[in-house]
Amino acid sequence: MAITTRTPRQAGPVELDDIDRGLLRMLTENARRTNNSLAEELGIAPSTCLARLNALRSAGVIRRFTLEIDPEVLGHALEALIFVKIRPGARHLMSSFAEEMRAKPGVTQLFFLGGVDDFLIHVAVRDSKDVREFVLDNLSANPAVATTQTSLVFEHSQGAVPWL
Repeated sequence: MAITTRTPRQAGPVELDDIDRGLLRMLTENARRTNNSLAEELGIAPSTCLARLNALRSAGVIRRFTLEIDPEVLGHALEALIFVKIRPGARHLMSSFAEEMRAKPGVTQLFFLGGVDDFLIHVAVRDSKDVREFVLDNLSANPAVATTQTSLVFEHSQGAVPWL
């Protein structure tokens, strides 16, 4: 579940100071922190903290606040990355293909790529049988798809946010 804030994006990169970076770092770790706890840790007034947060949202730095769900707890213990190439004669179907894939159960992320492959689909499913069925039912049977390549994910973790 994500709450998206739609605001016009500022032209060019936004300059961040140490307070902005600290605020973003803390929210990256836990977006449910209260304004008062953020302000206290940053050593600023709650009103200043709220103004900074609103400015970051208005500038488009913060796009949304989201919830991370552990798929394994819900019975989706297997994750896979599926690389997809679209047939040259079906390039006009790429937008509709992307929309269709985003709506499929089990798809956690969809990447539109430049390079050898056109898409990378990240799925979380119960088992290898579900991966096989996803590929056969949604990709191999799709006339727009030329080839697929599936890799199983042994471990998935977030990296540091280097620009903060």
